Amino acid sequence: MLKGKHIVLGITGGIAAYKSAYLLRLLIKKGAEVQVVITPNGKEFITPATLSALSGKPVVSEFFSANTGEWHSHVDLGIWADLMVVAPATASTIGKMANGIADNMLVTTYLSAKEPVMVAPAMDLDMWLHPSTQRNVATLREDGVMIVEPGSGELASGLTGKGRMAEPEEIAEAVESFFASRESLAGKRVVVTAGPTYENIDPVRFIGNYSSGKMGFAIAEEFASRGAEVTLVAGPSRLSVSDSRIKRVDVTSAREMCVAALDASGSADYVVLAAAVADYAPAEVSDKKIKRENKDEVTLRLVRNPDIAAAIGERKNGQVLVGFALETDNEVENAVKKLKKKNLDWIVLNSLRDPEAGFMKDTNKITMLSADGETLKFGAKSKAEVAKDIVDVVTANR
Repeated sequence: MLKGKHIVLGITGGIAAYKSAYLLRLLIKKGAEVQVVITPNGKEFITPATLSALSGKPVVSEFFSANTGEWHSHVDLGIWADLMVVAPATASTIGKMANGIADNMLVTTYLSAKEPVMVAPAMDLDMWLHPSTQRNVATLREDGVMIVEPGSGELASGLTGKGRMAEPEEIAEAVESFFASRESLAGKRVVVTAGPTYENIDPVRFIGNYSSGKMGFAIAEEFASRGAEVTLVAGPSRLSVSDSRIKRVDVTSAREMCVAALDASGSADYVVLAAAVADYAPAEVSDKKIKRENKDEVTLRLVRNPDIAAAIGERKNGQVLVGFALETDNEVENAVKKLKKKNLDWIVLNSLRDPEAGFMKDTNKITMLSADGETLKFGAKSKAEVAKDIVDVVTANR
């Protein structure tokens, strides 16, 4: 049930807006407190009076009340809500959301939303299939927006096909499933490593790699979104986290990451080692900038860094341990060797030969291999969606 949950219900200008009254009633009956935000065109299809009577709240449409000048704060709505649902979402509104065009109260509220967002598209068949709509929907997915797929059937145009808004009962069920998933890992502790490590040569130079940390950060956010308490051990990265259940520990070198990960992993239920850790570090670090001095060659002696995965694998005591393998050749063979050698339960494999995988990208394409010999292949997806797949797999049957 939805008792005590705060939901912003966004309604846009489509014929399916009449269904929003039924959805609103369902959410209220399930215990939610709902604030309706409607576009000007939405009011052409359903009246604010109807929606206000059902919700028990004044409907928000404009930035301020014409009669009193009272300001409607989209920022306050974003702070108040636990979830924002846009149903129906027209092609126009989806395009505005995807491209940040804040020309009405609904889209402005979306851009200020701290809470997750769910969208139920509703439009004609050809509009839904148009490449621009599909690009915009893909952008919303990449941004973490949940899409309640439209259904197939008779449309307002008289055509038959995909595009009609999902039924209110389906959307309400998706809302309940979302909140149920938010607590599915409550009480669990997770350690995630992310990003690169930098191994200093002198005060201004280092050995590093191209990892952005996007994959590890997305995994940490996904675990936290399901109720887990997450320790994110992050190498140098400009990324930020938004969930209060994530405790971020910033490190620079592989040795610092090893200490932090080992310290946190002892009490963890899941350990996901997504960081791109340098295998070697300079044997000596100069405390002053090394001058060029007209030398044609400089020899840099490297020493092996600690193997974080192997160290945690040796101490494993009931945790699910997940490693990553970024390979350029003999991908599966090399990943299986790493899986066994480091006592991992799962290894996530991606290949630099795949243009949709690798460093500094917003997408990834993975294969997951288990210690029990299971192989799971996934298509190219946003890293947020890949994180969902990884968490689904490693938490199954636990």
